This record gives sequence, C-alpha cells and structure tokens, in this order.
Amino acid sequence: MKSKDSKNNENENDSTNKWIVTVSLLSFTLSIIFSFIASITVNNLPIPLAIVVLLLVIAIGILFDMISMAVNFAEEKNFHAKASRKIHGAKTSIKLIRNAPKVSSVCADVIGDVCGILSGSVGTIISIKIAEKLGLKFDLQIIIGAIVASLTIGGKAKFKLVAQEYSTQIVDIFTKVLNIFTFSKKEKSEKSKEKNTDENNTEKDNTEKTQKNTK
Repeated sequence: MKSKDSKNNENENDSTNKWIVTVSLLSFTLSIIFSFIASITVNNLPIPLAIVVLLLVIAIGILFDMISMAVNFAEEKNFHAKASRKIHGAKTSIKLIRNAPKVSSVCADVIGDVCGILSGSVGTIISIKIAEKLGLKFDLQIIIGAIVASLTIGGKAKFKLVAQEYSTQIVDIFTKVLNIFTFSKKEKSEKSKEKNTDENNTEKDNTEKTQKNTK
C-alpha cells in the first residue's frame, strides 16, 4: 500500500504537470492570436502610431513582470491586519501571495513572454515600413530588435527594484484592479440568482392560487 506522503507527492506532481500544460497551451494560443491581430492592425497604421503600439506592448510586458516580482517579494503578514479588519481585497492579496509561483508564471511567463514575442513582431513590421518609406537598402530589423531588447531588459531591471521596494503597495493595487472585474461578475451572478428566485416564487404563488381555485 502507498503511504499518504507518496500519494500527496503524486497529487502534487499531477497538479504541477497540469499547470505546466495549461500555461504552455495558453501561451501558444495567446501568441498566435495577438501576433495575428498585431500584424493586421500595425500594417495599416502610420509609423508614429505603430511605434506607440510597440512601446505600449513593451510597457505591458514590464508591468506584468513587475507584478510577478512584487507578489514574490510581498509578505503575507502585511495583509493579515487588513484581512482582520475586513478591508476589501486583503484576502485576495493573501491568496495571490500564497500562490506566488502560479501568479508569477501567468504574469511573467505567459503575459510577459507573449509581449516579448509581440514586440518582436511589431518591431519587424516597423523596420520594414521605415525601410520602404526611406528607401533604405540595409536591414533595420537588427537595430530595432536591439532597441526593443534594451528597453525591455532595462525596464525590467529598473522595475524589479521598484517591485522589491514597493511590493505591498503593488500587490494591493493589483488586487483592487482584479476585484473590479471579479466584483462585476459576482454582481451579475447575484442578480441572475435573484431573478431566478423571484421567478420561482411567482411560479409557486401561481400554482397555489390555481390549487385554491380548483378546490
């Protein structure tokens, strides 16, 4: 017979493998979707707007990398007092910190890497557009690729220090943003439940009335 420890290890390995497969499939799907969208939209944009899109993609990648770092650096005890006072979002912050490896995987490995692939694609399109407009014969992809890489690496290095110093505040802000979306979903589900209960109550009242009338 297998011991409890071996069973727990097997369950942990299964959940880890499932998570790896999920993250890989998610990265693959998002990379295809956003690369396709970017190639269509950026091709039709003028060069200045295409550069703005490129900078925005780089900024999103740096932002989520900072969030992944902040979740790892943040200490759970900083949110216990808030949770005891029932401050909105404190429990979610604690959940994020307890699941820091998965949060980091989504923020850095999925969103961050997708933004990296996307910035490379957008940079390639911009280099082709500039070369065609200026009639250049040499390849600009190497120069623009180097600029994109330097901005991404420099930005991540800078905001890693920010994440380390202000980890609690960053997690708190990120949680508030998450709660905006989750609250709207909960509100919709609660409204639908209320609607269903009202409909059920009216149906019960109608059946009771019909039963009384038949008597």
